[in-house]
Amino acid sequence: MSARVLVVDDMPVNLRLMQALLAEEYYDVLLASSGQEALEICHREMVDLVLLDVMMPGLDGYEVCRRLKADPATLHIPVVLVTALDQQEDRVRGLESGADDFLTKPVRALPLFSRIRSLTRLKILTDELRVRAETTARVMIEPWQQAMEVADRKGRICAVLESREEAVRLIRLIGSDHDFSPTNDPDSAVHAADPFDLYIVDLQAASFDPLRLCSRLRSNETTRQTPILLIASPEDEPRVVRGLELGANDYCQRPLDKNELMARIRTQLKRKRYDESLRRSLLSTIELATIDPLTGLYNRRFLDGHLTQAIEHAERNNRSLCVLMLDIDHFKRINDTYGHDAGDEVLRQFAEHLKRGLRASDLAARIGGEEFAIIMPDAEIAAALSAAERLRRGIEAEPLRVQDHTIALTTSIGVGSLAADGQRGLMKRADMALYKAKRDGRNKVEVAELGPTVGA
Repeated sequence: MSARVLVVDDMPVNLRLMQALLAEEYYDVLLASSGQEALEICHREMVDLVLLDVMMPGLDGYEVCRRLKADPATLHIPVVLVTALDQQEDRVRGLESGADDFLTKPVRALPLFSRIRSLTRLKILTDELRVRAETTARVMIEPWQQAMEVADRKGRICAVLESREEAVRLIRLIGSDHDFSPTNDPDSAVHAADPFDLYIVDLQAASFDPLRLCSRLRSNETTRQTPILLIASPEDEPRVVRGLELGANDYCQRPLDKNELMARIRTQLKRKRYDESLRRSLLSTIELATIDPLTGLYNRRFLDGHLTQAIEHAERNNRSLCVLMLDIDHFKRINDTYGHDAGDEVLRQFAEHLKRGLRASDLAARIGGEEFAIIMPDAEIAAALSAAERLRRGIEAEPLRVQDHTIALTTSIGVGSLAADGQRGLMKRADMALYKAKRDGRNKVEVAELGPTVGA
C-alpha cells in the first residue's frame, strides 16, 4: 500500500537518506527542512504521514506536532517523531504533544515501515469518513472539539493477559483513570456484551495466541473499529510488526512506564472518539438528506430513489408493486382555524398513524405539504386497496388531540399499481386516483385505471 510521506529534518543528509529509503518501497516522498515549511506543506498538499525530526531550530518537532494536531485541517494526519533522544520522558513529551508514535535514530527499516503501514491504513479509513462527513458545515471543527472535550473521560479497557500478576501491575499503573477489565479468556474479550473502548493484548501470552486474537478482533463486526494496544518485550519486535500488520494500533514496551502507557491510551481513545464523531456526523448528514424533519418520515428525494430500485426489483423478479398517495382533507382549514403550530402537530400525528399501519417492508414518505406516499412492494392491487381502506377508516375513527383541541381528520387516498410505463406512470396514476377521490367528495379510496396515463 503506497502513501505520501512528508519527511521533516533540518539536516540535508538525513532528508536524502530517508528519501532514498522510502523511495525503495515506492512511497511518494515530500521533503521539508524546517517546521514552518512542514506546516505549509501539510496545508497545501495531501499528506498521509509525517516523519518529523524533533531537534530543529525555530519550531522544534514537539511544537510542529502540537500545531498540526490543534488545527482541524491537519489533525487527522499521523505524526511519527524521529529523534536521537531515547529517554522515557522524551517519548512521553512527544505523545503528549499529539504524536502517534516515536522512532529513535538511527532509524531501522523494519520498525519504520511497520509504523508507516499501520498508521496510513488507519488514516485511509478515517479519511473516508472525514470526506463524507465534510458535507455538514462544521464537521471539521465540531467532531474533534467533542473528542478533545471527552478525551479525559473514562474509557472501558479490556486487557487480555495471561497472568494475574500482570493484571495487578496494569491495575496499579492505570489506577482509577479508566474502567479496567482484565481477563485471560480471549473469547470473553471478543464477545463481550458491552463494547470496550480499547483492548490491551499481551504479546508474550502462551496460553492463547495474541496475534490470532488481534485478527479475531479485527474481523469481528462489533470490535473491528476498537483500537488495540500491544504489550511487548524488547525481543518481541518481529511479533510487534506482525501485530501491527494484523490491525493493532500501537504497542508499549516492558518495563512499562506509567506516563508513557497513559499517554498511549489517551492517544488511542482520542482517535477512536474522533472517528466516532465523524460517523455520527455522517449519519446526521444522511438523515438531513433523506428524512423529513417535521414528521420523521422519508422525504421526496429518498422516495424517488427508493421507488426506482423497488420497480427494478419487481420487474426483474416478476413481482407486484403498489403505491398509495394520501392527502389530508381540508388541511388548509386546520391551519386557518387552529394555527400553523397545530397544523404541524397534526402532520406529525398523521405520520405516526401511517407508521403504525404499515408492514415492515412498506415505506412511507412525506412528499410535500399535507401529501404523503406509501410504497408497498409485493402487494397486489386488492391487498393495497384493503390497506388503504383500513388506513382511511382508522384515521376517520381517531380524532387527534392537539393543543387542547379535538380535531377530526379524514384522508383521501389514491392507489396505483405497477404497469409497463415505469416509475413516472405509476406515480401519475396514483396521483390521478387521489385527485378523483378528492373530486368525488374526499374521505375516499380510489384505484387508478391501468390504461395509459396522460402526460406519462
